Amino acid sequence: QVQLVESGGGLVQPGGSLRLSCAASGFTFSTYAMSWYRQAPGKEREMVAEISTYAGITNYADSVKGRFTISRDNAKATVYLQMDSLKPEDTAVYYCRRPPTYWGQGIQVTVSS
Repeated sequence: QVQLVESGGGLVQPGGSLRLSCAASGFTFSTYAMSWYRQAPGKEREMVAEISTYAGITNYADSVKGRFTISRDNAKATVYLQMDSLKPEDTAVYYCRRPPTYWGQGIQVTVSS
């Protein structure tokens, strides 16, 4: 069955960096676009970044453009989210998604001094 397992979250100070990983299994990873979403307390889940299959075409939410970078390693069946210049408003639970309906369990990212 499809499994998506996120790792790499935690507590970081404003201006710091984190790299999230999502290890995928149970499907042919290279043939699916992948994305990262996040959900802050009291807010709706929102798309953060997405990446296409082989061409690696990327798309970002305006709020993270220039600070976050999505990438993938098809050989390792893993998608990454490099998050730099983090802000308190980036605090949320981050989810890995494989369309149409598969989600990871989510991982907490907290940006606070």
